[in-house]
Amino acid sequence: YIDEFVRLGRALVAGPVEGIEAGYTAFVEPATPSGRLPQMPAWHLVRPDRTGITMINIGVGPANAKTITDHVAVLRPHAWIMLGHCAGLRNSQALGDYVLAHGYVREDHVLDEELPLWVPIPPLAEVQMAIESAVAEITQLKGYELKRLMRTGTVASTDNRNWELLPSRNVPTTPERRFSQSRAVALDMESATIAANGFRFRVPYGTLLCVSDKPLHGEIKLPGMANHFYRERVDQHLRIGLRAVDFLRAAGIDQL
Repeated sequence: YIDEFVRLGRALVAGPVEGIEAGYTAFVEPATPSGRLPQMPAWHLVRPDRTGITMINIGVGPANAKTITDHVAVLRPHAWIMLGHCAGLRNSQALGDYVLAHGYVREDHVLDEELPLWVPIPPLAEVQMAIESAVAEITQLKGYELKRLMRTGTVASTDNRNWELLPSRNVPTTPERRFSQSRAVALDMESATIAANGFRFRVPYGTLLCVSDKPLHGEIKLPGMANHFYRERVDQHLRIGLRAVDFLRAAGIDQL
């Protein structure tokens, strides 16, 4: 995703790119005086009116997600959107499908003290509509075909990378059962944390994930499958995210 953002960012500063709004005047990349990137590096597409786009590679896990959003929130961004991969939990999903989160199951455990689990993390209409419109425009799908490709539902986030390997015998509630009872359609390790911190700090948030594996259905993410997935989906997924920001900007930041 970062490689593609760098390619598009440089191209947008040099001239117009089809399907993405113009107006960017600079592309700022992280400095690497020691030859190493910082732990969670950021790239900035700059606009004169301060409505540009920053992309941050947060790595893996809810601890990283909490740390970076704690720090970004004090800069008062107009919104943040989570783009990433997820495990599909439903038979009807296929690798490469999208998931637009409209609810979250929080099993990340990093914000339990700051934001109790009984606090609902609602979807935000303006962000949801912008992401859905971006998916429709970039994929050129509508109606049932759009719904088949992009499922709207609950996303569960866990701090246990190996949740599907936990013992299930003599355990009252397994993660698999909780995810089923919550009607979760996708699982990752960061989305609920980012949304919860957006709710906590009053930063508008949204989540669009792409199914890269289906651990409950024998479709694990093997290297060959992953390479094919990256070729087919990363460019499209990133363009959807950029276009969603275009729609939010066009609607006016007062809407947020």
